[in-house]
Amino acid sequence: MSEEKKVLDRVTFGRGFDVCIMGIDGTWRRSCLLQAISDNDAVLTVEGSIQGLNLKEFFLLLSSTGLAYRRCELVRVNGTEMDIQFLKTKGRKKKSNSHSN
Repeated sequence: MSEEKKVLDRVTFGRGFDVCIMGIDGTWRRSCLLQAISDNDAVLTVEGSIQGLNLKEFFLLLSSTGLAYRRCELVRVNGTEMDIQFLKTKGRKKKSNSHSN
């Protein structure tokens, strides 16, 4: 997908949306502002230092309770701005609502 197409698919928030990033093992957490998001990626502004954090794979927490989240990896850092992409889950089965009698 071209870079121009990616930008067109993103929803951009004027003032940002409060979110957090958290390590896969739960040992670290940082507050962020979600600046833009699409089905495949997002742009964040991070509050605080990310130096020394393992950003190969982490969670983007979209709710304060942590019930809405996406598994991510870092694509690029520019100052406090981060580009991330969402990782696809493998082998996950959907629950069936039908009952067989």
